[in-house]
Amino acid sequence: MNHGLITVARSLLSLAGTTIQRHPKHVGMLVAALTLGAGGGAFAVASFAPDPSDLPVREILETVQPAPFAPQVDALDTNTFNLFRSEVTRSSDTVDTLLKRLGLDDSLAAAFMRTDPLVRQGLLGRAGRNVTVEASDRSALVKFTARWSPDDNGTFKRLVIERTAQGFASRMETAPLSTSSRLTGGTIQSSLFAATDDANIPDAIATQVAEIFSGDIDFHRALRKGDRFSVVYETLEGDGEPLRTGRVLSAEFINGGKTFQAAWFRDPVSGGKGGYYTLDGQSLRRAYLASPMEFSRVTSGFKMRFHPILQTWRAHLGVDYAAPTGTPVRSVGDGFVEFAGVQNGFGNVVILKHRNNHSTVYAHLSRINVRKGENISQGQNIGAVGATGWATGPHLHFEFRVNGVHHDPLTIARESEAVPVSAAAKPAFDRMASDVRQELSAAASIQDSRAQ
Repeated sequence: MNHGLITVARSLLSLAGTTIQRHPKHVGMLVAALTLGAGGGAFAVASFAPDPSDLPVREILETVQPAPFAPQVDALDTNTFNLFRSEVTRSSDTVDTLLKRLGLDDSLAAAFMRTDPLVRQGLLGRAGRNVTVEASDRSALVKFTARWSPDDNGTFKRLVIERTAQGFASRMETAPLSTSSRLTGGTIQSSLFAATDDANIPDAIATQVAEIFSGDIDFHRALRKGDRFSVVYETLEGDGEPLRTGRVLSAEFINGGKTFQAAWFRDPVSGGKGGYYTLDGQSLRRAYLASPMEFSRVTSGFKMRFHPILQTWRAHLGVDYAAPTGTPVRSVGDGFVEFAGVQNGFGNVVILKHRNNHSTVYAHLSRINVRKGENISQGQNIGAVGATGWATGPHLHFEFRVNGVHHDPLTIARESEAVPVSAAAKPAFDRMASDVRQELSAAASIQDSRAQ
């Protein structure tokens, strides 16, 4: 460093030191003022900085060199992926028609399945099997799985066919079903089954709904357009796929502006036997069902009518239900078979004896499935609709007698008594009923949103 500069620097430092010694307060005030001034200047710069939107914008263009095209094509060509698809088998399916519907084009898989005994026994000619396949992107079979639940024992069958290094292999497995619940509803336009079809509700559930409310609603004559229903029911699944329906858990039916509600409950005091109850605890199982058939059409009621064969006006002492020959006929109540055979104009007829000197008559049957003296439970199949005896066509003639006197069968079920839930089980029932009300409300909301 230059000696002259060093000398000047030393002189300035000496002068500064002398000044601080002589005027310490003034120097302190000067330093503080400079510090504050510096701070204020900093704030001023921050406050008056230019708006970013006013700053100049520059566009910079650069050339990007893409990767070579050929390696990308090669990578796509070597990349593979699998596809999944589901179907339901039909009774008319062959191996080829089923694989074609599943989008598969695999002659080796088809040849294996045509000769495989498990496929022949469990799949071909069987309708309603749930099938899922995994296929390559070239439509070749990787894995084929069929599921179904043949028995009501809580399990399902799983047929699996897989491609291995040695070819295809098949195996049959048994696995437990899982249970979930579904909420839905519908509106009557013409019939219960038409409404449940529109709402994608299985026929088995529609039948249960009709059974549950059969003591209160005449599903043959009393349904009206605009009647509404909500239902919560079980779905039994295998590997997450719905395989069959279970029990209706709760239901609500609004018929002619009157609301009927029901819920399944197992009363531990009454031996653990489950049944359907109103939400205030009254059993819906009446002594008698409203009809000896699940669904049919009333063609002649309990009244005077012009007899189609005798050509005279006579009192019709029962109810006639039109139905195809072979339609199952059931007992409307518990009892025993008093008569089973042929009887004059009745043709093939079954007469059941019930308590309190009640009896029921089922006439014109094409087939009789019970014997005299046999004990019968409510809902048990006793025969089939026919046209035997004095009949102009297939139908069921049904009578209800009390001490030998004929009564209108359509009024008997409504007048039969019901049993309430036991007092000991009432607290548990009330808690369940509270949950059911919320579920039915949710089901009704789903129905409303669907209608909108």
